[in-house]
Amino acid sequence: MKKKLSKTEDKKTIEEFFQDLKEKTPEEVKKIKRLAMQHNIRLGNRKKLYCKKCYNPFKEPSIRIKNEMITITCENCEHKNRWKLK
Repeated sequence: MKKKLSKTEDKKTIEEFFQDLKEKTPEEVKKIKRLAMQHNIRLGNRKKLYCKKCYNPFKEPSIRIKNEMITITCENCEHKNRWKLK
């Protein structure tokens, strides 16, 4: 049986994971997102580093800014991720 980690240990795990996100697979991104949801840890701006639809990390995304909206097109699934420009 697996030993459960505390919330602070999981925060450290999440921070270390996002240090080298470009080399990760979508399955690993899903696991980290699930881990953050279990302990109610907010990912914040780290959510913008991977595609919402396929969980593939952005390597060379096409970025477009129009009408105070940032649109990032995923190179893998062509999904358009949109956020308000602050």
